[in-house]
Amino acid sequence: MGAKIKGAGTNKIEIEGVKKLKEISYNIMPDRIETGTFLCLAAATGGHIELQNVNPLHVTPIITKLEEAGCLITKDKSNIRIQAPRKLKAIDIKTMPYPGFPTDMQSVFGAMLTTAKGTSMIIENIFENRYKYTQDLNRMGAKITIEGKTAVIRGVRRLYGATVKASDLRGGAALVVAGIMAKGVTVVENIEYIFRGYENFERKLRGIGANIEITGFGD
Repeated sequence: MGAKIKGAGTNKIEIEGVKKLKEISYNIMPDRIETGTFLCLAAATGGHIELQNVNPLHVTPIITKLEEAGCLITKDKSNIRIQAPRKLKAIDIKTMPYPGFPTDMQSVFGAMLTTAKGTSMIIENIFENRYKYTQDLNRMGAKITIEGKTAVIRGVRRLYGATVKASDLRGGAALVVAGIMAKGVTVVENIEYIFRGYENFERKLRGIGANIEITGFGD
């Protein structure tokens, strides 16, 4: 576009103003967190789905951990296919800056791992106070304990529906995943958080078999 910028790949960006920028055509990259959320949803429910128009390279650490949990994943340039086992295996996760495991995926993985076989551990190295969602998961029957920046998740047989409340975007998405996993009806409140990061979320979920509806939003 004609901008004068230097410092890519460093911790200092220098921008020199110019008189005018020119028009260009640009394609926005696929959302790696949305990609990871749907992969985890399939894994959490023993599902088999194909995600199209994604970039597998952007979700390499997510794919690696899902494979470690027992999922079979195949991919090509812009598609990912996942076949989940009946029961996931417990895994350990440490969030890291890109290209490491993304902090925005740890809550969704936390929900997914509530019913995995064994004890999983998540270490949150990026942000503080990202485990609020675990209180609601425990109300649904999960066994999660928090020790500083570490969450210890002891797998249970199943989750049960409850009324829960999203306290942030990714934690809210984790509660939706847990609700789909759970026996009975789950009501997730404060869903305005979730819609900040997922477009047509409920429509896409219904498209792959979830029994979900939106009530009261925007009234």
